[in-house]
Amino acid sequence: MSPTKTQTEWKLAELAAAVGVSPRTVRYYVQRGLLSAPPFKGPDTVYGEEHLLRLKAIRVLQARFLPLDAIQGELERLSPEELRKLAEAALPPASLPPPPAAPEPIKTSQLSTPGPMPASRQTAVAGYRRWELAPGLELHLADSADEKTRALADRVRALIEQSEER
Repeated sequence: MSPTKTQTEWKLAELAAAVGVSPRTVRYYVQRGLLSAPPFKGPDTVYGEEHLLRLKAIRVLQARFLPLDAIQGELERLSPEELRKLAEAALPPASLPPPPAAPEPIKTSQLSTPGPMPASRQTAVAGYRRWELAPGLELHLADSADEKTRALADRVRALIEQSEER
């Protein structure tokens, strides 16, 4: 009897199925920088173990209700060993939120200002505070927000409270 061989390479559909996301979501994560692009080999393109670990870690962090920007920052700071531990943190499937649907591609004509996102908007954030202001409306405030932004969040929350008192 031959020893069991562990899989180290996956086609896109296999990788997506192994983690419980769609192939489109995997492509979206590559586009956003959450996953590195695999070496392109046409129809023979394969994803490696790091892709699998990062996808599993993304799912764990989504179960903690982190937005994708915060997840990206978290993944960037993790060592390979910490990434493996996070990816292997087994959560019951019922606790995982459904994967976000990848948005439709934006046509160039829809962009108000073409070009990359300004560096000031690309900062990594360790965590957020979240308030439900009304059903279906949430306010997320980064722990790293400056005092002016915190004051703005407090004013928005106060306005919502005032409108509920009426």
